[in-house]
Amino acid sequence: MRCDKIREMMPDLASGLMGASPEIGGHLAACGACAGKLEEFRRTMELLEEWQAPEPSPYFDVRLQARLREEIAKPQAGWLAWFRRPVLAAALTVLMAVGVGLFFTRSGGIYKSGDDEIAVVESQAQSAEPGTAVSDLQALEKNHDLYSDFDLLDDLEVQHDVVANP
Repeated sequence: MRCDKIREMMPDLASGLMGASPEIGGHLAACGACAGKLEEFRRTMELLEEWQAPEPSPYFDVRLQARLREEIAKPQAGWLAWFRRPVLAAALTVLMAVGVGLFFTRSGGIYKSGDDEIAVVESQAQSAEPGTAVSDLQALEKNHDLYSDFDLLDDLEVQHDVVANP
């Protein structure tokens, strides 16, 4: 028998719920680690049997009954109590949605579509000073098609060099 199987059965063996079969006894005689672990389990079980739970305070029941009477005597919340929390949660959700919506619609037209985007980009291009990073990026975006054709010119130069210098 393997050690991991014996370890699974050790709590039952130590407490006496399961008797040791000849196969288990043979393994425990041959394996010192398992025998030592079983002995530790037995000592732990003996300590647990000696332990006594502490008695509750003699006034525990009296205090518990008094606390229950206080809770029952409290005025019950009306229909507004169960209604208030979900309404507040829904109101906060709506406020957050409106705030996020305003943030994205006022963020410079990046999230707008169609003609609005072109109008916003043109208005930004007019407000940027020439020579700044913002105006350079706007010029690159406006002339994207023109600059993308430069890659074709680079490929033509490479092909021309290969043909000229075989």
